[in-house]
Amino acid sequence: MAARIGLVKQLHCALLKTKLSALSAGIRRCSALSNSESHKEFTSKRVRRKFIDFFKEGYEHRVVPSSPVRPRGDPTLLFVNAGMNQFKPILLGCPDRRSEMVSYRRVVNSQKCVRAGGKHNDLEDVGKDVYHHTFFEMLGNWSFGDYFKVEACAMAWRLLTEEYGIPADRLYVSYFSGDTANGLPADEETRLIWLSMGVRPDHVLPFGMKDNFWEMGETGPCGPCTEIHYDHIGNRNAAALINADSPDVVEIWNLVFMQYNREVNGSLRPLPQCSVDTGMGLERLVTVLQGKRSNYDTDLFTPLLSAIHQCSKAPAYQGRTGEADVGQVDMAYRVLADHIRTLCVCIADGVYPGMTGAELVLRRILRRAVRFSTEVLQAPEGALASLVPTVAHILGDAYPELHIESERIMDLINQNEVQFLSSLKQGRRVIDRTLSNMDKDSAVFPASVAWSLHRNLGFPLDLIDLMLEEKGKMVDKKEMTVLEDEYEKLRFQSEEDDGNRVDQLDLHSLAELQSQGVPHTDDSQKYCYSLGSDGQYVFQPCRASVLALYCDGALVSEVNEGQCCGVILDQTSFYAEQGGQAHDQGYFTKDGLQDVLFPVKSVRLAGGYVVHQVTAGETLRTGDQVELHLDKANRLGCMVKHTTTHLLNFALRELLGPSVNQRGSHCTASRLRFDFSVKGSLSVSELQKVEELVQHIIRQNAEVYIEEVLLSKAKQITGLRTIDEVYPDPVRVVSVAVPVSDLLNSNTTEQASVELCCGTHLLRTGAVRDFVIVSERQMVKGISRILAVTGDEAKKARETGQAMQEELESLAVQVEAASSLSMPAAQMLSKEVGLLMNAVDITPIPQWQRRELQTRLKAMQKTSNTTIRKLEIKEAALKAKELLVKHSNKPVVVDLIQTDSISVLMKTVLQLSKSTPDSMVMLLSHLQLSGKVLCACQVPKGSASGSAIKWAHSVCARLGGNADGSTDVAKGAVWLRIEI
Repeated sequence: MAARIGLVKQLHCALLKTKLSALSAGIRRCSALSNSESHKEFTSKRVRRKFIDFFKEGYEHRVVPSSPVRPRGDPTLLFVNAGMNQFKPILLGCPDRRSEMVSYRRVVNSQKCVRAGGKHNDLEDVGKDVYHHTFFEMLGNWSFGDYFKVEACAMAWRLLTEEYGIPADRLYVSYFSGDTANGLPADEETRLIWLSMGVRPDHVLPFGMKDNFWEMGETGPCGPCTEIHYDHIGNRNAAALINADSPDVVEIWNLVFMQYNREVNGSLRPLPQCSVDTGMGLERLVTVLQGKRSNYDTDLFTPLLSAIHQCSKAPAYQGRTGEADVGQVDMAYRVLADHIRTLCVCIADGVYPGMTGAELVLRRILRRAVRFSTEVLQAPEGALASLVPTVAHILGDAYPELHIESERIMDLINQNEVQFLSSLKQGRRVIDRTLSNMDKDSAVFPASVAWSLHRNLGFPLDLIDLMLEEKGKMVDKKEMTVLEDEYEKLRFQSEEDDGNRVDQLDLHSLAELQSQGVPHTDDSQKYCYSLGSDGQYVFQPCRASVLALYCDGALVSEVNEGQCCGVILDQTSFYAEQGGQAHDQGYFTKDGLQDVLFPVKSVRLAGGYVVHQVTAGETLRTGDQVELHLDKANRLGCMVKHTTTHLLNFALRELLGPSVNQRGSHCTASRLRFDFSVKGSLSVSELQKVEELVQHIIRQNAEVYIEEVLLSKAKQITGLRTIDEVYPDPVRVVSVAVPVSDLLNSNTTEQASVELCCGTHLLRTGAVRDFVIVSERQMVKGISRILAVTGDEAKKARETGQAMQEELESLAVQVEAASSLSMPAAQMLSKEVGLLMNAVDITPIPQWQRRELQTRLKAMQKTSNTTIRKLEIKEAALKAKELLVKHSNKPVVVDLIQTDSISVLMKTVLQLSKSTPDSMVMLLSHLQLSGKVLCACQVPKGSASGSAIKWAHSVCARLGGNADGSTDVAKGAVWLRIEI
């Protein structure tokens, strides 16, 4: 190592000697720049543009657009939270071998990032200080197996000191000091690079794993990093303040050198290819270049703060924090300015406020913003949404989707604000009611109620604490922690895979396969099928050689009977799960052992290899010959559903307009799921029209054209529908009814379903046979989900719907004549209506028909309930009349009557009390069969004798029952245990 370091030092000195003189001159020149000059020169837009151009024009980096903040196929993340997220397939060695990503060597971009949930969560800190954000932009440059430490450090230093003009004496760099426990030496190479570039020795500082060793996660690529820090004060030695949480000395750029891979067992192995991953927060850099001390004082935020002031009743923003910020007014300004940026970016990228995952986090962000807006800044309803155009003005040049989606963003924010303000009122009532039923001497509020408010009504926990603090109460924090832990446990259990995942190839195994020259799997045979003369699909047989076996995290040469392993073949006809289509099912047989089956549990792609997860039915070795047996019925079912998904996408856009965008889909052999953006649930008429259009294309038996086309040409096709995916090049174009060649040559004006798709499809639409939407509902405001079935399942859904329609008509006749029924008969009829309502809700039938049936059944239930209520009032009046004669004007009336209805019992109490307003009345009813005793009571308003709830509770509790109600009226129940 010492010899290597010495050689590196000599090389660096030689290579950089010429550059250092110019660099020194540049540094001296830049040091003279004043903050006022920097502020005039560097707008945020110019800072972003200069960063991109510096690497693009000066160092031949490819500019890659920011990915959306919704991670692409990465379940480990709620949001994209770093610039490297979209490049993880490269770092993990498994990019799609036909995508552009394979050719990436030098890359630069500005990535939209959100840190509000999961490991990186800044949400609760936002507003308290002047530098935390939930949304920020990460400027970054990357090298994938190209340049490394020398070039990365030199480019970073030149950009900061020469291009941005930051005085070199204000900059400090840290490097990795090593770690004995992990067997890692100090990164002397990086230290020598900085020194050789002229950085002062007392500005080059060592730090350990916590500060200067970056890891992607518990496993995966990692390595030492070197960070560049800026001293806002200057003219001093600020070395002691590096990594000391000082607001005066802040990190502005982190250069990560990916050298190792963290294995599952915690050990570190050198990577087969080293990479560079750098990240610099735009907000913090702009703060430095504009001579400010707060990110919120830069032009990324000042227009927003001005807009907030104009729409609120609060004084102008003054930048105060802590105790100086009386009433948290400035904190509220910062919360709104930050959160509205996050809301705009997330909604524009298809993440809408909802109840799970990233959607739930966004819902909390929105509600936190609404609370500070309405309660602290006294802004009117709708003020939050009014800030959207300002965000689009500030960020729209870099992210044009903000302009395109502005109207949708405003609509969603307004809808969610109205809903939350309504929930606030409801929540306050829940808190008041709970407090009224609590012991006055108790200061502890039930955690279960607080948790329900948080989970079900979306109350921020800090808001619950504040509301209780005003009333001298507090939540039981221990109990709350238990509830939170239980929720997290359940959530993680639901997210855990059921074991169907492929034993995924790790980074080193992928590198080993490549170094051994194992070719990528030829999976073109998954597309090799045709229509026979009988109209049935014919799938070509496939024989293959076992090239590799992967078991227990390592490549092996053989596996034994009963072992689960990943099998890599030279070719396959099995479809690996991707593009929203489920993987194929089936089994292998081995030459010479045709009766021994190797069931295929799952099929996935990894770095160009198709990995079949197989349970070995016999010993299997590399080099063995196998025959693949596809589950043809399952494959055909997936083909039907996938082609139908394209037809559905086309129909929705045709009928509802171009604002409809696909937000996700999944096809299995049994059903399809399709998520799309739309303002509200579809009407009955819209559902019918969508079904009719899809069925029309099915009846046409239209041909499905599939052709591989260069990605650049495919994107020029008029009417092409794409989603946020990294597409291969060339890419498969799937068109229904119109040849792809006509679309490419613009030889047709016919509207067609045309998409980029890697899935397997029908050759003609007639094989779908029938189509029924069995469910359509809003998952979150602005995104609907359709579930649909085809073929026999669609036919069955129609027949079931018709049967339910006939049952409804029969019940409707009875409900019309219900007024002549007895109480038991009327109750039985109401029960039958309720049972049909439940069946309609859960049974697969056409969704448009479900809506119609539900509307009619609700009306019938209302009529039935009205009839029962009238019969109850009539019965109660008779019983009250008898009791009035029996008890006359007694001050306390307690009696037993015959009824099995708590409603009749309560109505009798109310009628009797109305006739004897000064009497305390309690009536009981014994249900002989169940042993249950019903209790109802009423006391005169303002009675000094006590409250109804206490009276009912004392009676019921004595017998082991319970009661609820108010000071005037209460009811309860007791279950008597009769021992013989």
